[in-house]
Amino acid sequence: MRSRGMKAGAIGTAAVMASVVLAGCGGDGDSQAEDTGKDKGASASASSSASDSGSGGGGQGQDTKAVRAAYDKTAEAGSARMTIDMELTAGDERITTDGQGTIDLAEGDSVMTVTAQNKKIEQRVVDQVLYQKVPGQNAGGKPWIKIDLKKVAQQQGLGSQQLGDPAQTAAYAKAITDKDVKKVGTEKVDGAETTHYRVSVDVAELPGGELMRQQLGPTLPMQVWLDDDGRLRRQQIDMTVKAPASASAKPDGGSSPKELKMSTVMNFSDFGTEVDAEAPPAAEVTDMTGQALEGAGQQQG
Repeated sequence: MRSRGMKAGAIGTAAVMASVVLAGCGGDGDSQAEDTGKDKGASASASSSASDSGSGGGGQGQDTKAVRAAYDKTAEAGSARMTIDMELTAGDERITTDGQGTIDLAEGDSVMTVTAQNKKIEQRVVDQVLYQKVPGQNAGGKPWIKIDLKKVAQQQGLGSQQLGDPAQTAAYAKAITDKDVKKVGTEKVDGAETTHYRVSVDVAELPGGELMRQQLGPTLPMQVWLDDDGRLRRQQIDMTVKAPASASAKPDGGSSPKELKMSTVMNFSDFGTEVDAEAPPAAEVTDMTGQALEGAGQQQG
């Protein structure tokens, strides 16, 4: 039986993997995202400022405990409705993706409708396998494609653990210390009162951290909004991914962008909702894992 508990590693990895698969590149937004329209759905009024954010020892220790405990507390709800908004930038190219659906917070299975590059994509994640159905595209003469996220994670140096492996929770918790958590204030997210925190995760402490450090730098900036029950209502991850030197040169002598930027915002609501995630019939699915691995390998090389 799988261990129950939505893990920090699961959320972060899911965001990165979805972005890479959907848009073909990964990256950041600002490493210091401001509380503007980019933080989707937030109330325009934050009732506290960063200057009185509990930076004193005792208060900050409680803030750190709250952030560390948030993932398991959210998992106790079992499931939720989720929206995800991603913005990827590579040089002058900008790609936006948004999705909505339901997610099993313990198993990681989900059912979503994703809009990317003006196309509505039906998407499911079942047992860590991503299925997508894109209108007008029939790879191998079949309407669905699938990508094994476990294999992609392994190639990316994230290890062979399940995306919800308890070992990854411990790693993320270890990577967050009192100096890494800053209370911003209180805001409303989709009508719920929340406390907003900025978090800096030590990348070297994460599974596959050495490779991630080379691509992302020493820290991973996140923001989280926790409700009165300590559950995640919103999480924002902002990254800059450095392109390897070999990926920065084009055959025509030009150059590709040396870095890719990505900002991912996930909102959670309607906890306990039903999630009906089933794999499409095998006869309707073409396995694209090999192509995804080849593309990821070229980016790393």
